Amino acid sequence: MADRFDVLRRRLTDGQVRVCVVGQGYVGLSLAAAAAADGMTVTGIDIDRHRVAALQDGRNVVPGVDDGMFAMAVDSGRLAFGTEFDSVTEADVVVICVPTPITDHRPDLTAVESAGREVGSRLRRGRMVILESTTYPGTTEQVLRPLLESGGLRAGRDFLLAFSPERIDPGNTKYGLRNTPRVVGGTDPASTEAATLFYSQLVDDVYPLSSCRAAELAKLLENTFRMVNIALVNELAMQCHEQGIDVWEVIRAASTKPFGFMPFYPGPGVGGHCIPLDPTYLAWQSRRDTGRRFRLVELAQDINAEMPDYVTRRIVDALGARGVPLRDAHVLALGVTYKPNVGDLRESAAVNTLAQLTRRGVRVSFHDPYVDRLDSHGLRLRRTRLTTKAIAAADAVVVLTPHDRYDFDRVLKHARLVFDARDALDGTANGTVVKL
Repeated sequence: MADRFDVLRRRLTDGQVRVCVVGQGYVGLSLAAAAAADGMTVTGIDIDRHRVAALQDGRNVVPGVDDGMFAMAVDSGRLAFGTEFDSVTEADVVVICVPTPITDHRPDLTAVESAGREVGSRLRRGRMVILESTTYPGTTEQVLRPLLESGGLRAGRDFLLAFSPERIDPGNTKYGLRNTPRVVGGTDPASTEAATLFYSQLVDDVYPLSSCRAAELAKLLENTFRMVNIALVNELAMQCHEQGIDVWEVIRAASTKPFGFMPFYPGPGVGGHCIPLDPTYLAWQSRRDTGRRFRLVELAQDINAEMPDYVTRRIVDALGARGVPLRDAHVLALGVTYKPNVGDLRESAAVNTLAQLTRRGVRVSFHDPYVDRLDSHGLRLRRTRLTTKAIAAADAVVVLTPHDRYDFDRVLKHARLVFDARDALDGTANGTVVKL
């Protein structure tokens, strides 16, 4: 039985493997580009025809994907794109990187199921399928595997199946795909071994686990850990404000301890594709499979969900303290993406905060070097030019996402009032800065 996969192992070892990556979001495209740049022949599949057309033209239209890596992959001639799944039949390795959103507080695996059916109908013997989409433990074996086996092939006997969660952090210049360790878990030892061999071509360190379920849960733990600790400092920020203590000073002080502490920082809430969503998988599965609430996770979610409203109230209070009526107030927001130095608006707490200010009658405008316009949460806004005049004209400049491109010294010099939700400015410089 092991001999059936000898060709696959040989191709994985010499790097001449043919790869099909299903889903060309920032996860799938980053993987496809890295594999092609490393010498593999890669086809990226996506159902978004406009995205595929742009990628075929050599235009990187996916936020979070490294431009240099993308250009290198395109120039190599080893990276192609399409909307059809025909390339699955020739691929040695098929990697599924499709969205797994939350719909009505439940995991939505529609895209995984659709990809599984398409791949399963074209899968051939001796190949390997890897799921990278974040999901709850059991998805690879209980949801994806039956779809892949619907054509008559069997996992472990005819093809290999594994799960390896993505660990890409958009905007992180220190840790990329190559130097971020990978965890891998297969449905059987042969699958784990082959998946480990595949990622070893692309990643410096690969950590094999005993099962797909362990790898699936490891991903949820990573992001639940962050979400819970962000909730802790968010609640601490509220407590510190009531007690007249600078929460940022407290965090900096605690960070001087060289062991037993890791700093997290408060803000208008959590955003992006992982932290607001992944813990929901964990809480949902706990309720479904055990009937038990994952109480810490649910409480942390509630605290983080409260933050846009809390930041809105603090901004309103700061305006009121300076005698500015809400009906006359103009707030200029700096940064609306979910984190600094990326163009991703998914689940952005900054956008939520602006929407709440608008509902209170405040006139809002925004600047973000990565976003041309906002068209969500009832907002219809075009980016404002960040001129000295614009800064000085606002009743308050609100720092929600502190991109590196911002000259905060200029903001501090010309703004009447700054509400700093991210500790981006020196609050001791003068009396114009109000900190979260």
